[in-house]
Amino acid sequence: MNKKQQKHFEQKLKAWKEELVHEAGRTVDGMHEEKTLFADPTDRASMETDRSFLLRIRDRERRLISKIDMALERIEDKSFGLCDHCGENIELKRLEARPVATLCIHCKTIQEEEEKSTRK
Repeated sequence: MNKKQQKHFEQKLKAWKEELVHEAGRTVDGMHEEKTLFADPTDRASMETDRSFLLRIRDRERRLISKIDMALERIEDKSFGLCDHCGENIELKRLEARPVATLCIHCKTIQEEEEKSTRK
């Protein structure tokens, strides 16, 4: 991977992380402002369900931020774009679609097939 491509992915990852952090901040702010009292238990249950769903999304995004940080570290140490399993280059199309990818498509396919077989 050349320097121009590395810079492209670095900028893409940083922008993605910034967006996720911003959304997390908005969620926290919104929850602090939300002090509504509900006379109807159904309305309260609906609000709690929505809040729970939103918190699950933010938890997934928190883990994604961790993966973004690891990808940025791989850019720094020049291992970004190399498969963790076989050491081959990860295709640029795959990295465009999933910049935090650590496995080439071949190794990822094998991993998913193994996971499927162990779940049965």
